[in-house]
Amino acid sequence: MKVNLYNSEGYLDPTAHDAIVNVLKEQRKRPYMPKVFISSPFAGDVQRNIKNARRYCAFAVRSGYIPFAPHLFYPQFLSDGNTEQRELGLFMGMVFLDSCKEVWVFGERISSGMQREIDRAEKRGIPIRFFNDQCEEVSPK
Repeated sequence: MKVNLYNSEGYLDPTAHDAIVNVLKEQRKRPYMPKVFISSPFAGDVQRNIKNARRYCAFAVRSGYIPFAPHLFYPQFLSDGNTEQRELGLFMGMVFLDSCKEVWVFGERISSGMQREIDRAEKRGIPIRFFNDQCEEVSPK
């Protein structure tokens, strides 16, 4: 990307030019981090499940991935107790799932929402990995 030495008003602006060039250089140094979809229970013990999902996302980051956990995001403004809003949240999550390199499934229990995510990944040919609550990879059941 070519960075202009002149600002939008046509004046020479080498300081801004150098700053932008340095930011672009730093961005190029970052390693590739693929997106991963985090699938874990939400309903039931919601507070515990949120805490676990945060831990799973942190594990993904430490592993070199960019995590997306829709059940941490969408309940901020959609109600899981409202059928229409739950379905909308699941739909929007599926749109993100389609752009992820992998789906990571955590925990011993597969909820109905998680099963829909697994089915979608299988249909799209997206690799699925299974982990226990301690973030150790396990064989699918």
